[in-house]
Amino acid sequence: MSDVVSMEEIRAIADRLQVDLTQIDLDSIQLPPGDNLGIPSDDDDLLEEDSLEFDQGFENILVVDNLPVVPKEKFEKLEGVVRKIYGQLGVIKEGGLYMPVDPETQKTLGYCFIEYNTPQEAELSKEKTHGYKLDRSHIFVVNMFEDIEKFLNIPDQWAPPEIKPYEPGEMLLKWLTDEKARDQYVIRAGNDTEVLWNDARQLKPEHVYNRLFWTESFVQWSPMGTYLATIHRPGAAIWGGATTFERLMRYVHPQVKLIDFSPGERYLVTYSSHEPSNPRDTHRVVLNIFDVRTGKVMRDFKGSADEFAVGGTGGVTGVSWPVFRWSGGKEDKYFARIGKNVISVYETETFSLTDKKSIKVENVMDFSWSPTDPILSLFVPECGNQPARVSLVQIPSKEELRQKNLFSVSDCKMYWQSNGDYLAVKVDRYTKTKKSTYTGFELFRIKERDIPIEVLELDNKNDKIIAFAWEPRGHRFAVIHGDNPRPDVSFYSVRSGPNTGRVSKLTTLKGKQANALYWSPGGRFIILAGMKGFNGQLEFFDVDELDTMASAEHFMATDVEWDPTGRYVATAVTSVHEMENGFNIWSFNGKLLYRILKDHFFQFLWRPRPPSFLNKEKEEEIAKNLKKYSKKYEAEDQDVSLQLSEQDREKRKKLKEEWEAWVNEWKRLHEEEKMERERLRDGEASDEEEEYEAKEVEVEEIISVTEEVIPFEESQQ
Repeated sequence: MSDVVSMEEIRAIADRLQVDLTQIDLDSIQLPPGDNLGIPSDDDDLLEEDSLEFDQGFENILVVDNLPVVPKEKFEKLEGVVRKIYGQLGVIKEGGLYMPVDPETQKTLGYCFIEYNTPQEAELSKEKTHGYKLDRSHIFVVNMFEDIEKFLNIPDQWAPPEIKPYEPGEMLLKWLTDEKARDQYVIRAGNDTEVLWNDARQLKPEHVYNRLFWTESFVQWSPMGTYLATIHRPGAAIWGGATTFERLMRYVHPQVKLIDFSPGERYLVTYSSHEPSNPRDTHRVVLNIFDVRTGKVMRDFKGSADEFAVGGTGGVTGVSWPVFRWSGGKEDKYFARIGKNVISVYETETFSLTDKKSIKVENVMDFSWSPTDPILSLFVPECGNQPARVSLVQIPSKEELRQKNLFSVSDCKMYWQSNGDYLAVKVDRYTKTKKSTYTGFELFRIKERDIPIEVLELDNKNDKIIAFAWEPRGHRFAVIHGDNPRPDVSFYSVRSGPNTGRVSKLTTLKGKQANALYWSPGGRFIILAGMKGFNGQLEFFDVDELDTMASAEHFMATDVEWDPTGRYVATAVTSVHEMENGFNIWSFNGKLLYRILKDHFFQFLWRPRPPSFLNKEKEEEIAKNLKKYSKKYEAEDQDVSLQLSEQDREKRKKLKEEWEAWVNEWKRLHEEEKMERERLRDGEASDEEEEYEAKEVEVEEIISVTEEVIPFEESQQ
């Protein structure tokens, strides 16, 4: 490349050649294409920088086409409309909205560039606004800036795509085929997330998979254990398998904070909350409902936190979680949310309101779905002269199946039995003086004709209700009632005794250190747990026999989790406490199997199992012939027991060998130092004790001497 020539040198050359530079239009001079004649361009540096920047990627820039072409005076208005639409979906960088203008007509060119802070925001905006109808003549066409070059490089001649050989992935339900019938669980400690087999026979866990920084906040299993969800700033992701845990899908939702699966694992609800620009405004909430398999957004909801703060059991920034509650069953046919004076029920075929309108219920405070049927239970508090009431509503017909009016109500909570056979309504009522309250239960028998209701009051109706829990798939329930520190625990049945249509008390356990109830998923067994102030007291109780199987303690325990089969129980101390972080694994009858300590321990979650394909009759047949089926497993248990015994023998043998090696080493050292000992003994060569002569030597030693003066008179007496 030639040296750079200064402007003074150019003028001197022009004067010598008698050329008038003022008559030459330098801008009209064009060099041959692809040839700069050795003259460097002033723009080369810029082009090089652009190339470097392109290598880094323009994945956070959108190209929005088919905008209105407007004159200069309407430019600001159009820019404001575009900024309003795209500013809702992410943070646009300062100067990040560029709308080119035709220099001749001074009109816009019908497209613009939008630069977001993150690629995820750009992806979300593209997905949300591609095909957006601004008006009848202007439907947005949105592309990623990175894709433009790809479109330009499409070859003119079609070529068949390269067919990659099919490589099957790991079967998602393979973990259910474990030969040892073990269950998996996931733990989080520090920055590490780990999946383990619960190998209770070997009294230890078996490693499956672990990963550092797998999630940025928490992990969550799907309801049937097919997927493990992780949370990240750009959105959520799901992983599956038995050992490999490959990523199956990502769901773009910047700053996602909470997630919730539908019962049938078909949909995933994600939630984020964004601080307002005006401190006096409430947080802005974004909710997306994704199709789990395709990752497509089926419906989104946006609004202030106040719009989503009605009902529920708590959440973040004032929003009740979960915002949407799903109807029972694997069909995932309906989901609903509570609003001011309405219950909005949506169906998943179109993701729109059933009958295109919400159910109007004045002052409705809470609702819940039957776990198995499309039936809603609603609670409406007292208002003026109108009593409080609990109603059962059939969906989609919105027919009211049953209603019960309640008077002098202070509070009300609804508890469905897992099969949807019964609904217990705990009602706190004011006394006549309004100075105190007492508690009773309204029991709805959902599957019986006309849905009869039975009233249950405790022996001492003034007892405070601390906890209530139905037996899974059963007809019994447990209640902790009374005053701390030693309340009572009562068990009831809704179909025991000579009159199966009435509730009856089975027993009351007096003075228990318990404030939480944890039924086994298979029923019958229950843990009476003393959490928080009771420091982890555990009582394993058999409700069939009405007998305590074991009492134990896991000091400072914060969590109790039954495995999905009801064979084992995990108790954990999470990082809420600074000491003794980790978890214990127990048998169903209260035997401690093994203990794992983990610093900065955050989560323990059993992997759920899908419902059994066996019907009730088949399960009863298996239970009846259990001895026939159990022979195989008894033999396996015996083999494991022998293996453990052999391991114990090997361990004892190893300890003995270590001891003998230690003794032999000291004998060797003793022999090596024999000459030194002889020297120290003045030539005595013997180390044997019997060769020494024992002599007894008496030694007198004056301990102390004391002088005492005795008066003469006393001595004469």
